[in-house]
Amino acid sequence: MKDDEPYVLDDPERLKALAHPMRRRMLSHLGAHGPATSTTLGELLGAKTGTTSYHLRQLEKYGFIEEIPERSSGRERWWRRRADVPRDIRLPTPDQLSPEDRAVLEEFHRIGYEEDRVLFDRFPAAFRADPAWARGSRGLARVTRQELDRFYEEYIALLLKYNHPEGEAPPDARPVYVRLFTLPADED
Repeated sequence: MKDDEPYVLDDPERLKALAHPMRRRMLSHLGAHGPATSTTLGELLGAKTGTTSYHLRQLEKYGFIEEIPERSSGRERWWRRRADVPRDIRLPTPDQLSPEDRAVLEEFHRIGYEEDRVLFDRFPAAFRADPAWARGSRGLARVTRQELDRFYEEYIALLLKYNHPEGEAPPDARPVYVRLFTLPADED
């Protein structure tokens, strides 16, 4: 699969692996900050090493991370995001899943939106500290369904265009959280 082709995460077991708050935080940390051990992740996330080790093994089992053998020694194992995980991961729609797997998708979204709320709460302080790196935009657009579909695809393409793969980023590049929400405004 080409890196820029959309990948639909429709395997319920892989979706379940990512529908856990600890695993999502670990994967996010590895993506933003690079390799880590279960000990360092445990210290960052306030969890015991056994707990982080278990969740790292689950992320490895479902193909999201891998051990770095050349950095690992004895009981210290270093982990990184797998380079072959597609950058454009899409979620299935509820009608593509069984009723029991829809609950997993709903939990995935619930956890993700809770993470987003935390980021939104951090925005004012980040903007005060460095407005060049904390940007915000809100708007209202009147579009057709087809235009919204095109907008979404062009938005994803734009993110992929400017997102440097790990190891290929310029020295002054920083990881930044980017969010897009669209909701019908006439249902308020």
